[in-house]
Amino acid sequence: GDSGALSAPSVPSCGGGVFFCRRLLQTVAMGQVLSLLICGTAVSCQFLADAGVRTPMLQSFLNYALLLLTYTLVLCTRKGEGNILKMLRTKWWKYLLMGLADVEANYAVVKAYQFTTLTSIQLLDCFVIPVLMLLSRLFLKTRYRPVHFVAVAVCLLGVGAMVGADILIFLRSHSANNVMLGDGLVLLSAVLYAVSNLCQEHTVKNQSRVEFLGMMGLFGTLITGALCSAVMLFAVYALCMYALYSFMPVVVKMTSATAVNLSLLTADLFSLFCGLFLFNYKFSALYIISFVVITTGFILFNAFPTNSSPPENRAESDDHAAASPSLRPLPSHIDVGATEAFDAATAL
Repeated sequence: GDSGALSAPSVPSCGGGVFFCRRLLQTVAMGQVLSLLICGTAVSCQFLADAGVRTPMLQSFLNYALLLLTYTLVLCTRKGEGNILKMLRTKWWKYLLMGLADVEANYAVVKAYQFTTLTSIQLLDCFVIPVLMLLSRLFLKTRYRPVHFVAVAVCLLGVGAMVGADILIFLRSHSANNVMLGDGLVLLSAVLYAVSNLCQEHTVKNQSRVEFLGMMGLFGTLITGALCSAVMLFAVYALCMYALYSFMPVVVKMTSATAVNLSLLTADLFSLFCGLFLFNYKFSALYIISFVVITTGFILFNAFPTNSSPPENRAESDDHAAASPSLRPLPSHIDVGATEAFDAATAL
């Protein structure tokens, strides 16, 4: 999430008149690391927006895909109550709603960079705090003191002042409607982040951190992948390239690099056939003739094996020898004539 995605951690007590303790320093240091990470996401989003890159859903997809490859795979290896299938059978709808809120929050805040400024987004995102306090009071039964509500009121005043300043400063260089749209997207993302953070707090305190991250990665990847056509096209391209690189050495080993490239000539024809249905290409009988001719040439080439030098890799030769015992070389100290006599006697 963005800067509002993480609620402020409780300050540990240091007791005994000690002003600083290891736990407190640890909490402060880790909080600043999180702030630096948020700064990194904000700056990179601003650079992408300035460069004309408009891929908010793709940016989120990459994040959820990394969570999927890390934490969801860990859940897949667990057994018993922590098994992912058992979780999905009982709590799938909860994680679906949580993932949907987080995905839309990330989308809204990344989209906002196209209409407003980095500073405004970072300041407006503090709106997540009062919303989160309200949700925590309603659902987690958290109790707050009057001073907390005063702080919330001050925060809301700051949000209102920031919106006004944003409109006044950028009125000349930007459309006021666009600036207000950007600010509105940030406020919407803050509300959605509050929902996501509430679910996060409940899950990590009652279940586990790995379960939260694993389910977020699973449903976040599914949702962003379904909503972003570019993600699906990237996935198709990556899977095809991965399968191509994995399968081509197998075919090259069976035949030769020349034969493989001859077979790849039909790829153009397959592309043309796809173009007939996807890109409104016009059909020609020459396509069928070309396919038949190329296939015939490929079969003719492979019908007669080529002579090639033996592999230089010793391990490769050993693999062939292990697979075919009859091809295994004889030790030098065994007499070949005696071996032939033994084979003849065995044949009788």
